[in-house]
Amino acid sequence: MQRSIKVLMLPWLAHGHISPFLELAKRLSTRNFHVYLCSTPVNLSSIKPKISEKHSSSIELVELHLPSLPDLPPHYHTTKGLPPHLMKTLQVAFDMARPGFSDIVNSIGPDLLLYEVLQPWAPEVAKSHGLPAVCFSIIGAALLSFILHVLKNTCNEFPFEAIFLHDYELAKIIKAAEDAQDGGKDGAPRSVERSSNFILLKTFRQLEGKYMDYLSSFSGKKVVPVGPLVEEPSNTEDGDNIIEWLDKREKSSTVLLSFGTEYFLTEKEREEIASGLELSNVNFLWVIRFPVGESMELEEALPEGFLERVRGRGLVIDGWAPQGKILEHPSTGGFVSHCGWGSVMESMKSGVPIIAMPMQFDQPMNTRMVGEVGVRLEVKRNESGDLERLEIAKVIRDVVVEKAGEGVRKKAKEMSDSIRKKGEGELEEVADALVQLCVGYKD
Repeated sequence: MQRSIKVLMLPWLAHGHISPFLELAKRLSTRNFHVYLCSTPVNLSSIKPKISEKHSSSIELVELHLPSLPDLPPHYHTTKGLPPHLMKTLQVAFDMARPGFSDIVNSIGPDLLLYEVLQPWAPEVAKSHGLPAVCFSIIGAALLSFILHVLKNTCNEFPFEAIFLHDYELAKIIKAAEDAQDGGKDGAPRSVERSSNFILLKTFRQLEGKYMDYLSSFSGKKVVPVGPLVEEPSNTEDGDNIIEWLDKREKSSTVLLSFGTEYFLTEKEREEIASGLELSNVNFLWVIRFPVGESMELEEALPEGFLERVRGRGLVIDGWAPQGKILEHPSTGGFVSHCGWGSVMESMKSGVPIIAMPMQFDQPMNTRMVGEVGVRLEVKRNESGDLERLEIAKVIRDVVVEKAGEGVRKKAKEMSDSIRKKGEGELEEVADALVQLCVGYKD
């Protein structure tokens, strides 16, 4: 039997980035790959339970130790619960771990490195060890091509009208791209340029075919989609009380609200969302998160008397809920989402229409993308960029109960049917491309 190919994976230190790398690792491990997933101890402790016995012999977790910085103790070596003002410090510490990562490459002796757009230094480490390196982008083709288009200061307009950013959204994304890496705004283009032969993208052709083609022509790299890479809901997860609560609700009657692991709602946003939920009169399940060390009692964090007034039709959860299980539940009829790319993929696979409330980073662009394929309605902000309760209530009702949402409900179901019918056909092309790269690189 042919020996397995050893792949070292280095995702950025966010759950929404590590999770697709882990899902890709699981799928590659059944195709004669042995995967080493490298991250900080605090991140690895949270993903270890997600590796089943079936995958445990072919996926190994490798600890990356960041340098000790005064403001960044080890429990902050992750974006999960990280106070926002420490994000830049974490990025600096991650870049400073390059020598330690080089030692890891030397000790493991992999055949291949998979890295992210945020790490233009990673392929340089691979090259110094004589390894091919492939950029795996966990953002979609539309956003990646837009970012490269803007960062390369091309004089031409981006050629797709449906994909746009308001000025305040664009300024935030460019600042995030410049802050997120060594090399400033040149980092993302250099990450793509340094990828060996092709780049992998968490997307699929039915959703982003024209953007994949544009990205390929613009970057000079072949674009290979890996599919949605949605984690299968696990029976070992907690949250039975939440599912039991949902079991008592009518079909498609309830909205899930969740804004990812990196965004923490302001007091004003919590107030407007709470009031919007009250006005909508729709059942809801709301997951609220606070930064590590800054947690509050829900009664304090929400408008006075809110929890009492919505008792019976609303459930508010502090911290975590089994999102995959909730989206798959027949009682769930809408997803109030920040439109992180992973949540978008989960929602589309589950056939749940999206009530889009983008907050930061790639989320406004993802919102436009899912609007183009017809699976969301967006909560419009006022001229100051703030959320308003009446608009929140209206869009929730439109998506879940009103005739205005019939089209988006139908389209969400059609997209889900298509994803499930197609299965994971992209993974064969991915595995083949990686094998051919390793074989060709060694010749």
